[in-house]
Amino acid sequence: MKGIKRICSWSVRYIPLFLAIIALSTILQWLYSYLPLFIQYAFKALGQGDSDVALPKFLIRWYETGKDVLTIILMVSGSMIILQAVRSVMRFLDNYWQGALSQYLGYDLRLKLYGHICRLPYSYHNNADIGDLIQRSTSDIDQVSTFVSAQVPNFINIFVTVGIGAFQVYKISPTLMWVSVILMPFTAVSSILYFGYCNRKFEEIEKAESKMTTIIQENVNGARVVRAFANERYEFEKMDSASKDFSKKNGNFNTIMAIFWGFSDFSVFLQYAATLTCGIVLAKQGILDSSDIIAALLLMGMVIWPMRGLGRTIASFGKASVAANRIGEILDEKTEFEINGTLKPKISGNIVFEDVSFKFDDDTKHLLNHVSFEIKQGQTIALVGKTGSGKSTICNLLTRMLEYDSGSIRLDGVELKDIEKGHLRKNVRLVLQDPFLFSKTVYENIAIASDNIHEAEVYRAAEISAIHSEIMKFEKGYKTIVGEKGTTLSGGQKQRVAIARMLVSDCPVIIFDDSLSALDTQTDVMIRKALKNKDAQQTMIIITHRTTTAKEADMILVLDKGEIAQMGKHEDLVNQKGLYADLWGIQGELEAEFKEILKEVN
Repeated sequence: MKGIKRICSWSVRYIPLFLAIIALSTILQWLYSYLPLFIQYAFKALGQGDSDVALPKFLIRWYETGKDVLTIILMVSGSMIILQAVRSVMRFLDNYWQGALSQYLGYDLRLKLYGHICRLPYSYHNNADIGDLIQRSTSDIDQVSTFVSAQVPNFINIFVTVGIGAFQVYKISPTLMWVSVILMPFTAVSSILYFGYCNRKFEEIEKAESKMTTIIQENVNGARVVRAFANERYEFEKMDSASKDFSKKNGNFNTIMAIFWGFSDFSVFLQYAATLTCGIVLAKQGILDSSDIIAALLLMGMVIWPMRGLGRTIASFGKASVAANRIGEILDEKTEFEINGTLKPKISGNIVFEDVSFKFDDDTKHLLNHVSFEIKQGQTIALVGKTGSGKSTICNLLTRMLEYDSGSIRLDGVELKDIEKGHLRKNVRLVLQDPFLFSKTVYENIAIASDNIHEAEVYRAAEISAIHSEIMKFEKGYKTIVGEKGTTLSGGQKQRVAIARMLVSDCPVIIFDDSLSALDTQTDVMIRKALKNKDAQQTMIIITHRTTTAKEADMILVLDKGEIAQMGKHEDLVNQKGLYADLWGIQGELEAEFKEILKEVN
């Protein structure tokens, strides 16, 4: 019931529309129950019965004004046409309102879920299954919205229809009514058992479909990697296995569904047979006439068929509850803004790390151990170290993608945890090693970082990041679509567009998380020189594996196993025994090339 409770809480704002749908559906079924009575009256007019007909008295008085049987039959037929015309208009409204309810609820849920996903912590997205998130944000939401707009009204409508139909049959013959509903308890019990089975199986099917969706998503995004390693056969076999598992689970469910519907059809036949037999017996006893039996059999459809559809409606309860729980699992996750600051101080770029330690909640090993250093406004700091030494962790702590366990990080004298995250990230910009570009134009990808930006600022940022001249060589220039994730650009071009995107925000602190790695040495030097010329007061933190890049920094931090192993300028560190000297020894042969490039730039 947890899933159903979730659905109720999401739908509460649409109760007026929901009640209107229920009321309209009830009126539709009530009007439909009169159609067999028109036919009953027509048979009576033809001399096939003499019992009373439960039509409104004003209609019967009007029919009695007919001069002959043909006139009465035409009057009855006209009444049926008018009634059906009214029902058609009402049916249109009913379907329209159901569609509107489905779209409104789906719209709300999509925005609610998407907004929540965007606010989830960095650590959540590190472990999230993208294909599964996509499925929960699309097909699961569609399942819930369709259930609320169509299946819940239908569920209520089933009992309304059965009640109205049984009432009309009761007015013809109480005995026929009791015979017509005798198998209803068995139908209800079988539907409940079927619901329990569906609830279990739909969860398994959803997981199998999610796994298959993930494989498709991974292979579409990683198409170039798959081809680069000639791994198509392996990926095909993986997809084949997941597809077979999904098909098998669906097939098993369809088998049970077929058995259930077969049983339902048989029970319907038994009910009709029992009603017809009872009607014939009562007719022989003179209790009923032929018009009564015909009307009763027509009304039986309102009693029997809705109960047969109960299984399908109950099955939708299973689907919707599973989908709602899958959506709810994400919404129950705490957002990163559960822990947030309130201050919005002016940020200049003075940074202090004091005895900072960090580890993930699900790990016992610290990625950072008692790290301390200080950066002055306008300084360029290089972070150097082996893979996994904690360089990126420092940058993620500084932007509050991660929260430090102990110690203190202060930005211009203000504790980092006291600063509002949105304000912090507007002033501390991070350029990643593998930047993400949207499937938009080059211009839009650069300008996206700022709401109000002039064209000249975009061009200036592109010039500083050494990408402007290359953009102008494109056939459509800045209007060139870069493709999903920037696939039409080279690695270096993507990084430079990302750098330009960061520059237009004009923030006081810039972090390059190994984002100059795809650039040649000359372009690397040109960009850093242009940045310094642009704003000497801008604080820069550069994560790099290039000692030639680190060499020009005001201070170099060498990290090893989550600790600062060395700290100082290049001239000091290169003469000390340690990791930096080893790296310089390996890369030192590039020094001559670097000097030549520096001369060209100057």
